[in-house]
Amino acid sequence: MIGFFIALLSGAMMSVQGVWNTGVTKQTSLWVANGFVQITAFAVCMAGWFLEGRHSVLELLKVSPKYYLLGGILGACITWTVIQSMSSLGPAKATMLIVIAQLAVSYLIELAGIFGVERTGFVWHKLIGVLIMAGGIVLFQWGSES
Repeated sequence: MIGFFIALLSGAMMSVQGVWNTGVTKQTSLWVANGFVQITAFAVCMAGWFLEGRHSVLELLKVSPKYYLLGGILGACITWTVIQSMSSLGPAKATMLIVIAQLAVSYLIELAGIFGVERTGFVWHKLIGVLIMAGGIVLFQWGSES
C-alpha cells in the first residue's frame, strides 16, 4: 500500500517540478534551468549519501549491464522534454501525454521482458486501459477547445 502512495506523491512532484522548471527556463534559458535541476539533484543525492552510510562510488564499476548507467543522461533529457512540452502545451495536457507515454512504454517493456524486467503475457484489459486513457486526452483536448 505504501508503494501506491509513493507513486501518487511521485506524480504530484513531477507535475510541480515541471511547472517550476518551465518558470525557471522562461527567466533564464533551457540549459541553465536543466543544469540547475541536475546540480541541485546531485547536491541532494550527496547529502543523502553522507547521511546514509557512504557506499563506495566504485561499486558503479560493477553495474551490469553498463547501459543502466545512462540513467543520468535520460534524466537530463527528461527534464528538457518536460520543460519543452509544458511550455508549449501547458501543464495538464503535457502531463497527460507524459503519463500515457510512460504507461505504454512500461507495458511494452513488461511484454518484451527487456532491461531485466520479468516478461509478462499480453492482457487485453491493459491495452483497453491505455486506449481509454488516450481517449481521455482526446476528451480533455476537445473540451478545452469549446
